Amino acid sequence: MAGGGGTEAFPDLGEHCQNPDCKLLDFLPFTCDGCKLVFCLEHRSYKSHDCPNSDHGSRTVSICETCSVAIETTGFDQEGIKSLLDKHERSGDCDPAKKKKPICPVKRCREVLTFANNITCKDCGVKFCLKHRFPTDHVCNKKTLANSGTRSRWNEKFMEALSLRNEKGCGRGTTSVSSSSSPSIRSF
Repeated sequence: MAGGGGTEAFPDLGEHCQNPDCKLLDFLPFTCDGCKLVFCLEHRSYKSHDCPNSDHGSRTVSICETCSVAIETTGFDQEGIKSLLDKHERSGDCDPAKKKKPICPVKRCREVLTFANNITCKDCGVKFCLKHRFPTDHVCNKKTLANSGTRSRWNEKFMEALSLRNEKGCGRGTTSVSSSSSPSIRSF
């Protein structure tokens, strides 16, 4: 056989895994972008073949302790990183007020509000975490607008029905359906 692998019928097809313990003939081999060697599916990750260039193309970031801003430090040693952080603090961009993250205003809820986990209540206009998004879950002040009066009444009825359903089953109270109103079933 000639070349790096293949079969008798197709000698140029596939390559052998270059992991010394494997040497598997792989017809869909992977070339490592760090060390440029060829590996099978099992040994393609940096960790599985102990790639010496595993951080090739990686970016590093340091976080400012004062304002929590991320500063790219790719290619800098510890001294360079320290000087970059000092330069950031002296630049005037370092604002300690940026470090404080908004939290859910519900009493005893410590959920940090991010762009993806908050909802603005349509009734009171305040942002809440997803757990407290419904007016019944937070003490809603219901500062409704004049044009949303109908919608607000509908919401109140819906939330009342939902709370009744969760407590006592479906519907209000214990009304029962009479047998005369139920459809009759005939068998043939």
